[in-house]
Amino acid sequence: MKLKYKIVILFTLLISFSYQAYSQGIALPNFSLQWKEAQSPKEVALALQILLLLTILTLAPAIVIVVTAFTRIVIVLAFLRQSLGTQQIPPNQIIIALALFLTFFVMSPVIEGINKDAFQPYLKGEISQQVALDKTVNYLRDFMFKQTRPNDLALFINLSHSPKPNKREDVAISVLIPSFIISELKTAFQLGFVIFLPFLIIDLVVASILISMGMLLLPPIVISFPFKLLLFIMVDGWHLIARSLVYSFH
Repeated sequence: MKLKYKIVILFTLLISFSYQAYSQGIALPNFSLQWKEAQSPKEVALALQILLLLTILTLAPAIVIVVTAFTRIVIVLAFLRQSLGTQQIPPNQIIIALALFLTFFVMSPVIEGINKDAFQPYLKGEISQQVALDKTVNYLRDFMFKQTRPNDLALFINLSHSPKPNKREDVAISVLIPSFIISELKTAFQLGFVIFLPFLIIDLVVASILISMGMLLLPPIVISFPFKLLLFIMVDGWHLIARSLVYSFH
């Protein structure tokens, strides 16, 4: 059946259902979106809060990426796949899922602290929304400070022309987050280099053997790939990678 006929039949059924509901006195739902002038400052504040909440929900994936352990973990896993030469194995969905659950594991103390001291008291009405938000940010700040290099932090303090802070609380969150990101990128690339090195040696050895045998037309990657895969299996590579990633945050 062609698409246009399906649309006509669906439209006919909707009209028939609406007529039957109207004839039997069934109340049909109505939804309206109104744009009107605010009558009090509270209405303006509520509208701004809703707008801010929608904005935060839109940016939530980016926020999760930049203020948690996700950046380092997903980059290291991408380096691992590249060094093995397995192309799209594991697929991107598996890499991201593994990075996400490892992130939850690493961030579990932070998540538990936020839930205990901020989220649950806020649900019980013991603290205000602003206090809950401040406690949440403090937990994330403590985590980021532990993973941020002092020279990266000093760089953004100088770039922001801020006065030299005397304590951690004096460092603005707008300075801490980019410092944390570039520190995570440097650490991830360092771990990626360590992962690349043994597989690179295998590629060089295989290429040298093929050249000495005069097999110039045979791509070395075809021969080295099984050896790299065998090495990764023999050393229990996934176990080592997961343990190294978790320990790198301690």
